[in-house]
Amino acid sequence: MDERNEVILIDKPLRWTSFDVVNKIRWAGKYKKVGHAGTLDPLATGLLILCTGKKTKEIDTYQAQEKEYTGTLVLGKTTPSVDLETEFDAEFPTEHITEEAINQTVKELSGVIEQIPPAHSAIKVDGKRAYESARKGQEVIIKPRQVEVKVFEINTTNFPEISFRIVCSKGTYIRSLVRDFGKILNSGAYMSSLRRTRIGEFKIEDSRTIEQFLAELPEKLNISENTTQKSEGIL
Repeated sequence: MDERNEVILIDKPLRWTSFDVVNKIRWAGKYKKVGHAGTLDPLATGLLILCTGKKTKEIDTYQAQEKEYTGTLVLGKTTPSVDLETEFDAEFPTEHITEEAINQTVKELSGVIEQIPPAHSAIKVDGKRAYESARKGQEVIIKPRQVEVKVFEINTTNFPEISFRIVCSKGTYIRSLVRDFGKILNSGAYMSSLRRTRIGEFKIEDSRTIEQFLAELPEKLNISENTTQKSEGIL
């Protein structure tokens, strides 16, 4: 495997885990070392930053940058995972929810806030991933954390479905925002879609699909192999 030092922007497909993408790129590209700068849930799509070789030392820098997401939430139902990974477990009324109440909720969930990450998340609790316990039906106690929601824009045209755009700090869980959105409105909510569109200065428009990246690999690998051979005096 070759230790090329690259920052790769991938548009993560639906139902792939972030590790699935890392694993695919590592072996297809014959990279010695690959890591990603910020997990995306399997049911989320969008920008995933991969670093290879010595660039993996920059992962923490990218993870610390603000993120932008677009997506949809639906009021009136909940799931244990707060998305469609798990089945619906409860229904709630939505008739009482007004436009004014929705706008007030957006204000309450904007700025510097405290939130509790979802039980179905990769955060570690007592040395284990929280989702491992949650999937077994075990209670998971996660401490609240302070995050910043810098932008929270919504569109209620298709109520009870609400479209949103969120710009937030590192460590913000969009599913937690959705969960709390429903609770504040004395209802319930789940996230029906999520797409990460930006990390710092990196935009989704600058990314490639996995298929596009793989299609470019033969040329990239030939260039890399030729460079290695010349440096060793083979060519």
